Amino acid sequence: MVDVYLNAKRDLLVVRKGFPMPLIGASGKWRKSKKRVIKISDEIRSALEQQGYYMRKLRDLHSNRDYAG
Repeated sequence: MVDVYLNAKRDLLVVRKGFPMPLIGASGKWRKSKKRVIKISDEIRSALEQQGYYMRKLRDLHSNRDYAG
């Protein structure tokens, strides 16, 4: 299915299982997530089909949790 990687800058990289890491994600240290991915969103699925990878910044959940509007 997919491999999920995280780095120290709180970036998320999703790559199809068995495919090499793209050049954009090759810089920096990436840690492969040990959690198994069961379902991915349509946005990620379409990016994987078009580009072969999906990358974005993770939101800081702690600072946005109390934000009301």
